[in-house]
Amino acid sequence: MSKMHCRPLTPGLPPPWRAFAPTLIALTPLRLRWDQAIIEGALIQALCLLSLLSAALAAYDICNAKPKDLPLEPMCIYRSPEPATEVTEEEPENIPENTNPRVWELSKANSRFALSFFKHVAREKPSTANIFMSPISISTAFAMTKLGACNSTLEQIMNVFEFDTIKEKTSDQVHFFFAKLNCRLYRKKDETTELVSANRLFGEKSLAFNETFQNISELVYGAKLMPLNFKEKPEMSRKIINDWISNKTENRIQDTLPEGALDSNTVLVLVNTIYFKGQWRSKFDKEDVFKDDFFLADSQTCSVSMMYQETKFHYGRFDDDKVQVLELPYKGEDITMVLILPFKGTPLSEIEEGLELRKLTGWLDAMVETTVAVHMPRFRIEDSFSLKEKLQALGLEDLFNPNKASLPGMVADEGNDIYISEAFHKAFLEVNEEGSEAAAATAVVAIGRSINFNRERFIANRPFLLLIRESTINTMVFTGRVANPCPAS
Repeated sequence: MSKMHCRPLTPGLPPPWRAFAPTLIALTPLRLRWDQAIIEGALIQALCLLSLLSAALAAYDICNAKPKDLPLEPMCIYRSPEPATEVTEEEPENIPENTNPRVWELSKANSRFALSFFKHVAREKPSTANIFMSPISISTAFAMTKLGACNSTLEQIMNVFEFDTIKEKTSDQVHFFFAKLNCRLYRKKDETTELVSANRLFGEKSLAFNETFQNISELVYGAKLMPLNFKEKPEMSRKIINDWISNKTENRIQDTLPEGALDSNTVLVLVNTIYFKGQWRSKFDKEDVFKDDFFLADSQTCSVSMMYQETKFHYGRFDDDKVQVLELPYKGEDITMVLILPFKGTPLSEIEEGLELRKLTGWLDAMVETTVAVHMPRFRIEDSFSLKEKLQALGLEDLFNPNKASLPGMVADEGNDIYISEAFHKAFLEVNEEGSEAAAATAVVAIGRSINFNRERFIANRPFLLLIRESTINTMVFTGRVANPCPAS
């Protein structure tokens, strides 16, 4: 059985300072006649400032911090159940160099959720519809939510987002490993690559929010609390939040929260944004762009601007799975786009339904550097959807239920009365000769230029899947389906 316990919020001096208060008071000369309460009050203020300073220093260098350096003590802790039998891998894993094993496990957990969630969305949408999302953005937003969750609400978050697969005894460590993962993702060396994430809490200004919840949110996720007047001005609050998201995504993501998303009962809005812009390591030449037909899922065609180049890429053809897989690196090498193209005559839905992390990892590991003639369309896709029903279908039920949600760690006085009413996601991707730009809330003459008969051909003129990932630890930053790259008429 899984176990859970709650850590009460202790008033007064934070540990370990509380233990020294009686001694300090006892050593105070009696002739000063200071009141004990005054002394302890002054100590509380001074030592809390020291505690905040210590936390600030750890946050400043959070990438080099140790677990003991970060005061991560959310109200409730989930303890993963012990497996009935020892589970062993078929083969020992090769953890990337200089990678914390738990960060590696968190990356895999996020990737499993990414594929599970993507498959669910793909089943719901028609085969002719594009899909684009940032699963790491969704996971991050709900990891922040997990800070205030207890009981079955916390357990469901751990299960749905696969956090309970990390080999740690308790759930509080997930936040530390998220901090480490963020360091891997968002501290890039190459000047041409931008991968930026920003988090924010927007809370009803009349409520007192749990200080521990606020402190950990800011320390780990950089999510400061901005008070807004949801009760009296929900529409103005919605515009403020949407403007913040737009600003953080270079104005690519607009109106994430639709009209009516907030009302006077709104208590807290947690926001994660992610923005990516990268240049191809090997750019497509503008002179090699030509008009060609793209074959849609419904047997219709449309005209697209097809880009072309022939060079060496990591590539694999997997006959048993009926797919070609191609990896296009951006400058800096660690961020790449992976394209998964079904064989002619194989519907993309068949590939989507069978997609799982082990299979995907097998493809990626088996790719070899090969000369490939690449044809892919320029395209630009946007996607937006409500997360609520999709996550409920995956098992995240209590969080959205006013009668079952347990979020006492968020609001100091009314924590047991709040729940998540909705969650929204919006994402954008543009792919052209130079590279890609993404955010969350791509001539027969050219074909004939090469006479290399040993080359492989990757012709993306029919629906395909794409991933934008951090390749060293295979973290999926964006996932998508390009079913219709045709420009809007």
